[in-house]
Amino acid sequence: MKILHLDSNHELLINQLNDLGYTNHEDYTSSKSEIKAKISTYDGIIIRSRFSIDASFLDSAENLKFIGRVGAGLENIDCEYAKQKGIKLIAAPEGNRNAVGEHSLAMLLSLFNKLNKADREVREGKWLREENRGLELDGKTVGLIGYGNMGKAFAKKLRGFDVEVLCCDLKENVGDENATQVSLIELQEKADVLSLHTPETPQTINMVDEGFIKKFKKSFWLVNTARGKSVVTKDLVAALQSGKILGAGLDVLEYEKASFENLFTSDMPKAFEYLISAENVILSPHVAGWTIESKEKLAQTIVDKIKAEFC
Repeated sequence: MKILHLDSNHELLINQLNDLGYTNHEDYTSSKSEIKAKISTYDGIIIRSRFSIDASFLDSAENLKFIGRVGAGLENIDCEYAKQKGIKLIAAPEGNRNAVGEHSLAMLLSLFNKLNKADREVREGKWLREENRGLELDGKTVGLIGYGNMGKAFAKKLRGFDVEVLCCDLKENVGDENATQVSLIELQEKADVLSLHTPETPQTINMVDEGFIKKFKKSFWLVNTARGKSVVTKDLVAALQSGKILGAGLDVLEYEKASFENLFTSDMPKAFEYLISAENVILSPHVAGWTIESKEKLAQTIVDKIKAEFC
């Protein structure tokens, strides 16, 4: 089989596929239309998020047997149409779940202990101890929405703390020894911290809006390492200004391009101007699952799944 690689990944991906007898071609620069013109000669595609794979593209991929996405989600692929055409979809959430769990915990602890603010002030010659008095995570209730690979990884990291961990998920009976599954209503009644671990779907786009936020009984902290479009930024800013949300750790933003590789295509939104100046907000550029180790794990996961399916 011939495989076309559309994004660069860990070298083991191509090396191991070569060892399995596959023919591997790399094209990291051609336009989508140029790729579309030649895709009919390939049996497989390996992609991260370079461009969307829509129905028109899939119609041109007459011999395509699988699409491997070196990442957790598949929202840049028309999954239903691909399945109709008998194309196997392969993702790798197992590959970066540990990285996401660690990043979520790092963001939360940094928020509680005002580490970004304190670091900046010390560099400016300020030694403000009382102003940087922190909070302890022990005794808090952490609510997770989405309890798949990423949510479970974060819950596992929380085992070393004296916290109550609640999870809410569309699937039934996903709770385990690390988190108790509850309804969304109960989570909103009890949570001191909300951490999002959901894919991008019609149900999760704009999920965290003004109405959703107001249903929380207590003021709470927000961590989002999932998808930026799950949070309505202007409503988040309003909640930060009112104190309903005490602070936010955001690895993803509503304004990200679909490729995740760039942020703005035009002027900076007003809501984002607030986020970058707020002392109780921590931002990172969609790198929660982007570690040295996860790069290798993601690639290995894709190889293992291709091998299991086609060898």
